[in-house]
Amino acid sequence: MAAVTGAAGMTTALLLSNLVTKQLYRRRRPPSEWVPPDALRGRPESSSFPSGHTAAAFAFAGAVGSVWPPVGATCGALAVPVAVERVHSGAHYPSDVAAGAALGLASAALVRAAPRLLWRRVL
Repeated sequence: MAAVTGAAGMTTALLLSNLVTKQLYRRRRPPSEWVPPDALRGRPESSSFPSGHTAAAFAFAGAVGSVWPPVGATCGALAVPVAVERVHSGAHYPSDVAAGAALGLASAALVRAAPRLLWRRVL
């Protein structure tokens, strides 16, 4: 159940970040002068705001944590290096990963609340 909830959280976060938020906020990525030369190859051209990788990592951690808290805490500890790497590699500004983390946690909350909200609508 935790893995399914985590996957649903990730899917929700990626849809919200890539299909909605990135389309609303067209933000350029950090200047190439800030990026280590070995990280320039394969750098995305899409909007940098918010970080989809960070959103997915935090959504998975938050969703899993709502079902299985000890494993969710471990996943959360692993989500932090994802955010740090996105800034270190020059793909994102710190505010991009902060927004991605917030979007991911909100996606996890939405996934956990969705069954209750839908059930109320049916009855």
